[in-house]
Amino acid sequence: MSDIRIQDDLYEAVNGDWLKTAVIPEDRPMTGGFSILDEEVEKLLINDFNLLANGQKNTNIKEMTYAVELYKKVLDTKRRNEEGITPILKDLAVIQSIQSIEDLNSLSLDFLLKDVPLPFQAGVEPDMGDATKNSFVILGPSLILPDTTYYDGCNEAGIELLNVYKDMASKALAYTPLSKEDQEKYLEDTIKFDSLIAKCVKSQLEWADYVKNYNPTPLEEVIESLKPFDFMGMLKKEYKDEFPKTIVVYDPRAIKEFNTYFNLDNLNLYVHWAYVKYLLKSAFTLSEELAEISTIFRKALMGIDASPKLEKQAYMAVSRIYSEPIGVYYGREYFGEEAKKDIVSLVKRIIEMYKVRMKNNTFLAEETKIEAIKKLSTIEIKMGYPEYIHDLYSKMELTLDLSYYDSMVKVSILKSIDNLNKLNKKVDRTEWAMPGHMVNACYNPSANDITFPAAILQKPFYSIHQTISENLGGIGAVIGHEISHAFDNNGAQFDENGNIKNWWKESDYKAFQKLTKEMIQQFDGIPFLSGKVNGELVVSENIADNGGMAVTLAIMHEIPNSDFKLYFENWAKVWCMKAKEQYTLYLLTNDVHSPAKLRANIQPRNFIEWYQAFDVKESDSMYIEPKKRIVIW
Repeated sequence: MSDIRIQDDLYEAVNGDWLKTAVIPEDRPMTGGFSILDEEVEKLLINDFNLLANGQKNTNIKEMTYAVELYKKVLDTKRRNEEGITPILKDLAVIQSIQSIEDLNSLSLDFLLKDVPLPFQAGVEPDMGDATKNSFVILGPSLILPDTTYYDGCNEAGIELLNVYKDMASKALAYTPLSKEDQEKYLEDTIKFDSLIAKCVKSQLEWADYVKNYNPTPLEEVIESLKPFDFMGMLKKEYKDEFPKTIVVYDPRAIKEFNTYFNLDNLNLYVHWAYVKYLLKSAFTLSEELAEISTIFRKALMGIDASPKLEKQAYMAVSRIYSEPIGVYYGREYFGEEAKKDIVSLVKRIIEMYKVRMKNNTFLAEETKIEAIKKLSTIEIKMGYPEYIHDLYSKMELTLDLSYYDSMVKVSILKSIDNLNKLNKKVDRTEWAMPGHMVNACYNPSANDITFPAAILQKPFYSIHQTISENLGGIGAVIGHEISHAFDNNGAQFDENGNIKNWWKESDYKAFQKLTKEMIQQFDGIPFLSGKVNGELVVSENIADNGGMAVTLAIMHEIPNSDFKLYFENWAKVWCMKAKEQYTLYLLTNDVHSPAKLRANIQPRNFIEWYQAFDVKESDSMYIEPKKRIVIW
């Protein structure tokens, strides 16, 4: 424990000594609770991949053997360096060959499958209005910089990052067959096209209002907006006569203003932008030099000092591509059934306490309480790892003759086909939003389910050797947090089946909105490093933190000899984080979560148990007056 008084700064008192000595790995932007566990899982699985690759270990999961083959392709730097940029040249030449809109239209489906940048993004997702079916969704293209706010001419971080991007792109372009003059022109046009996009697409703050993504639009209207791009032609190539009649537009402004950034006059801007973006996106699969060049922007953005070692690069690649098989492998090898039973039991207990709290809620009418309890009763629990691996991964076998680049193209096509084929099928509720080896957890409003991968079920979050008080302050509060997302400003607009539906009595929803506004105000404008917290951006996660703490503190009162001090201390331990300043400022602008220190320090002040546990008085910094304390759920 630090010599800082816990009554003045819970986070520093608990984590201060650790913060003084903790070292951020040179290839990461941060270290701390979540990150340390992730590093441990990473080391464990890298070791296993090396053993599997060398034949010193075996697995009966065939899809894992495919992952091992890709792992070996990444490690084969001799072949990669000999091939250099050659594997991608055929696809770059196709992009470069586009001379007309007709040329692009003829290539559109191929580009969509290979993930070559189109002037929009598209795919298939569960329909938010009817969670049993899938819909075709569309949104604007992605930006170079993290958010639209970076494009303000006075934003120094944006100007600096754009210069870093230009440096990275010019270095990568030097490896292409383009003349020096063309290289400069392609990069100049890329920046121009990106600036046009930035005027039309949503900001991170707008994306945080998740429900506003749901804009079902008649196909004819989307076709008209996207002209001269032949959207209908692309759909017919894929779906023949079974094309969708309605398109869900996630970013209406970007689609309505499509012609301001993509039209006949600026086709070359698009072609050059697509060329540069695709080269940089794929460069990690080419020679070591090109792979290293492709990391320049991310390292500057996150404040990272060095690229990961080769083995780690290989693991990161296969972990993304074969996520489900690796998660199942990790779960079967390292996750105990005893822990799974214990955690499932805890989840059920938290849900039951949530129902009690809903029944006793003071601002909800009886009919609204009934609907909320119905939603709690139907939450599906996904704990540990999936029971089986989806068919997609059985198709992802890679032959020896394929280069690393071509292997990734093959995988991209298979994954894209799998995604597009979902359109006319029912939503598969057995799919997991996160793999078993991920140190994280989530709530999916469209499925009304919570996912807790095996990898997060470790200290400090959880251990069968920790006290129940510590576990409630760790994994218990995280479980309560995810359940609370069912009733945050976004989740509250979905019913128990995952459909957008107003199940609230009007006066109740107004009362909830008032509390939501108070939660925004509690965090809004708090200075942090050289920036300030945007209370509106982080409100959904703060509502979830608040609910997770409320329900687990209620359970603490039912436990004999519960220790509220241990509860709050472990809560603070979970959020310990040491990060590079660049990364922290990036999160402040782009992340829907509050800074870790504020998550640890602000929520406890809303609860009487905090004041009682540590005898917190008005003169202490961790005190707020009772009328400013917020407890929503």
